[in-house]
Amino acid sequence: MLSDRFNVALGYAELAHRTQTRKGSDIPYVSHLLGVCALVLEHAGDEDQAIAALLHDAVEDQGGVPRLREIARLFGARVARIVECCTDAYLQPKPPWEERKKLYLATLKDHDPDSWLVASADKLYNARSVLIDYRTLGEELWERFNGGRDGTLWYYREVADELLRLMPSDITRNLDTIITELETLTALDNLEREMREGVDSTQPRLSR
Repeated sequence: MLSDRFNVALGYAELAHRTQTRKGSDIPYVSHLLGVCALVLEHAGDEDQAIAALLHDAVEDQGGVPRLREIARLFGARVARIVECCTDAYLQPKPPWEERKKLYLATLKDHDPDSWLVASADKLYNARSVLIDYRTLGEELWERFNGGRDGTLWYYREVADELLRLMPSDITRNLDTIITELETLTALDNLEREMREGVDSTQPRLSR
């Protein structure tokens, strides 16, 4: 069962991210934190991992190293260690996107194994959201992402493969399935678009 410590973390996370919204929307950012936390709990995460799920973006987006120190003081070293493993930037503005993601992928195997469940839940929640939004918005969706379509798909595939290798489990297999579905859907849409453009280019043009 969860303790009052979890309730404190829930309020702390909401307050830390109160002015932040989900990318490309007016949805309060806390919705993402609650979704990731739910996935952690549904996949047998303990209270520390659930709290870390609530706080996994607090350092990167809301305060850097001072925020990490405060998390350690309030919620303990284990929670802070998991949050640190989920953080790929400590300063604003953040370093270049590709540089951060390559470093994260290169060091993921060295992270505390307790963090892999939180990372998997974070990526699964995000990948599901991307898939849903892509079905609605199509190619317009990729304008939200620093990596664009190709970079975003590359990163999700790489991180899914690595997490599945490090922690074979239901959650990482679900992540792999969602990424595969997204890859297939975008590839089919791209092929259809290329075929349509190819047909259009063969049509005779009327002279003015």
